[in-house]
Amino acid sequence: MDKLNELLTLIAQSLVDNPEKVEVREVTGEQTAVLELKVAPDDLGKIIGKQGRTAKAIRTILGAAAAKMRKRAVLEILE
Repeated sequence: MDKLNELLTLIAQSLVDNPEKVEVREVTGEQTAVLELKVAPDDLGKIIGKQGRTAKAIRTILGAAAAKMRKRAVLEILE
């Protein structure tokens, strides 16, 4: 599941003002990977987007990438 980790890091870093503060932690289960994304407090709004649209788009991309690997990915955005 390293590729999902890299993908999420790349997406998050390109969206925020402080890319060095992007942290991705992965908690892997049998079929599911929970990806925890932590960004600087100022950048939280950029990751979530208006009405959660950006977060939903990121989840869609991760879901598609995980499906290709026959896994399931869940994104949790930490404050």
